[in-house]
Amino acid sequence: MIDDPRWEGDDLAPVVARAARATLAHLGHATSGYEIVLLACNDARIAALNADFRGKPAPTNVLSWPEWDLAAEEDGGLPAPPPDPQPEEPEPLGNIALAYETCKREAEEQGKRFDAHVAHLVTHSVLHLLGYDHIRDKDAALMENTEAEILASIGVANPYEAGAEAP
Repeated sequence: MIDDPRWEGDDLAPVVARAARATLAHLGHATSGYEIVLLACNDARIAALNADFRGKPAPTNVLSWPEWDLAAEEDGGLPAPPPDPQPEEPEPLGNIALAYETCKREAEEQGKRFDAHVAHLVTHSVLHLLGYDHIRDKDAALMENTEAEILASIGVANPYEAGAEAP
C-alpha cells in the first residue's frame, strides 16, 4: 500500500519482494504462500502509528507488527517457525510500515544507496515478523548477524560495518 507518492518512483515492490524472499529462504521457510502487508508512508503517518502502538510520538524508519508470537524463550535462541502456508490461502506474517523521509535521510547520512537501505529495513522487519528481536544482547547479535548474511546473499553490504556500501 503506497500512502506517499514519493515511494512510487523508487521501484519499491521488487526491493521488498527480494529482501522478504531472501529472508524467508535463508531461514528455511517457503518463499511463497506467506503474506506481508507493507505500508509505504511518510514521517507524519509513521509518527502517528508509533504514538498509537509504542507510545513514542516521533517518526521512525520502520515499524512491524507480527501476526504470530514466535519469539525465542531464551536469550540468543532461535524463534519458533511460522505456520506452514497452505496452497489455497496465504498465511499472514504481519504488517510493516516504512517512512519515506526518515529512510531517505538515513541512507544519505550513512552514504548508502536508498534501495540497499530499504532492503536492510525490510529484512530487519521480516525477521521481527518471524520472532527475532534485539532487546537482549545475544538476541541483537543473532539478529544483526542473520541480517548481514541475508543481505550479502542479495548483494547488499553489511549495514553494521563502518563505511559499508552496497556494491
